[in-house]
Amino acid sequence: MNNRLLAKTAGISYVIIFFAAIFANFFVLEAILANPLDTVQNSEQTVRAGIVAFLITVLFDVVVAWALFEMYKDHVLTRLSTYLRIMHAAIMGAAIYALPLALKATSADGVLHQVESFNNMWLIGLFFFGGHLILLARIAPIPKWILIFMTIAGVMYMLDTVAHFLLPNYSDYAEVFLMLVAIPSILGEMAFAIWLLVKATKQSV
Repeated sequence: MNNRLLAKTAGISYVIIFFAAIFANFFVLEAILANPLDTVQNSEQTVRAGIVAFLITVLFDVVVAWALFEMYKDHVLTRLSTYLRIMHAAIMGAAIYALPLALKATSADGVLHQVESFNNMWLIGLFFFGGHLILLARIAPIPKWILIFMTIAGVMYMLDTVAHFLLPNYSDYAEVFLMLVAIPSILGEMAFAIWLLVKATKQSV
C-alpha cells in the first residue's frame, strides 16, 4: 500500500475517531454523570450507542497506529510510538467493559462506580497515548506549529493522568486540566488529520 493511501486511511480514521468520541463523551458519558440512574434506565439505547461509539474509537485507533507505522516505519522512534498507541487502545478496550455493567446497576452510586472505573482505566491509557503523541510529533514531517501543539497535548495528557492520581483535591483543578488537555489536543490532532488528508491528495508523506 502506497503512502498516499495510508495517509488517507489514517486521516479518515482520525475523523471517525473524533466524531465517535464526541458523541460517546459529550452526548452519553456527560449525560450519565449528570443524571446517572435516569439516563441508564430511560435512555438505554443511547447509552448502548455510546458504548459502540467507544468501541469504534478503539478500532480506528488501531487502524491509525497501523497506517502511521507503515508510513514511517524507517524512523527509529516509530516502533515505540506504535507500541504506545496500541497499549492505549488495549487499555481503552478493557475499560469499556465497565460501561455495560452500568446498565445493570440499580442505584445512582452503582452507575457512577462503573463510570469511575471506566474513567480511571481510560486515564491510564491516555498516559501512554500522550507518550505516543510526543514521539509522533518528531516522527512525522509535519509543520512546526502542528508539532508544537501535538507535543503540548502529549505532555498534558501525561500530566493530567499523573495529577489525577497524585492530587487528593484533583476535582478542584479538573476544569483547568480539561482545558489544558483539550485545546492543544483538538488543535494538534485535528490539524494533523487534515494535514494527512491534504498530503494524501498531493504527494508522498
